Amino acid sequence: MLKNRDASLEDSFGRVFRKLRLSVVDKCNFRCNFCMPDEPQWLQNDKILTDDEIVRLVTVLSEQGIDRVRVTGGEPLVRKGVEDLIGRICKIPRIHSTGITTNGFYLVDKARALKSAGLGSVTVSLHSLNPKRFSTVTRRGVHARVLQGIRAAKDAGFNSVKLNAVIVRGYNDDEILGFTEMAYTEGFNVRFIEYMPFDGKKLWETSKVVTGEEILSVIKSKFEIVPLEREPGSTADNYRFIDGGGEFGIITSISKPFCSDCDRLRITADGKVVPCLFSTNEYDVASLIRGGGSNEEIVDFFKKTVKLKAPGVESLIKGNVPLKHVRPMFRTGG
Repeated sequence: MLKNRDASLEDSFGRVFRKLRLSVVDKCNFRCNFCMPDEPQWLQNDKILTDDEIVRLVTVLSEQGIDRVRVTGGEPLVRKGVEDLIGRICKIPRIHSTGITTNGFYLVDKARALKSAGLGSVTVSLHSLNPKRFSTVTRRGVHARVLQGIRAAKDAGFNSVKLNAVIVRGYNDDEILGFTEMAYTEGFNVRFIEYMPFDGKKLWETSKVVTGEEILSVIKSKFEIVPLEREPGSTADNYRFIDGGGEFGIITSISKPFCSDCDRLRITADGKVVPCLFSTNEYDVASLIRGGGSNEEIVDFFKKTVKLKAPGVESLIKGNVPLKHVRPMFRTGG
């Protein structure tokens, strides 16, 4: 344990970090065309942080105020022994919440083991309810299995099962009401996400962005809803249905960014710290760990690194700076 240190990570804009997005692998068993390039180049296995290295990093960060961890990828469930790793993270005393973002393929087999390991919540990326369309975008004919995985997660009794749908104009913007109906009738928390410049083929352009305002307008055409109070640092504007059902949220990363109280830090599978998703800047903590750095040195590294966090995409938009492709999302984690 560290001695008498200022137990918080604060950037130069006064934003305090509380959440960690932790990528545990860059590999994925899907090939979604708005995420992956045609021929992705995976990291060598010896570049990937080990379980012990990850647990050490999370433990050090927890002593500096990080209390919520979301495990991401790639597809995190392709990592061998990921249930054991998650179990170790869940046992870190100051970590109050753990979740995972997955494509859902392995949940049929792993949902109960993940719940037993202590995992609190599951978020499944599901960008179409149409099996043929799903197969086209993922290049995998496994739509039914993913739906089974979502049901398995719900049956396992997680605190929360969410569905993430990136809405892309001309691709799935005609499914907004279908996803909303799923939330309404089955009690899921569906989150609609504006398309962002993190695709593997660099297909992103502003004309393909369906704004949160447009999404909300479509939903209001059929459902009566009320807004929920936004939690500080939340990525979504959340809503519930007046007459019951589940909830839904809209993540407006492009049309109405939430940079002013961003409290998230990202670490890639090979140990690069990414303070801001929309910045190309990355900082190598793996070399420090593998070079024999002490916990105190790791803390100092993070304190200096978070001070370098960019103001965020909001400042680019307000400054009329054209948004360009940053990096494929599978390299960073969601």
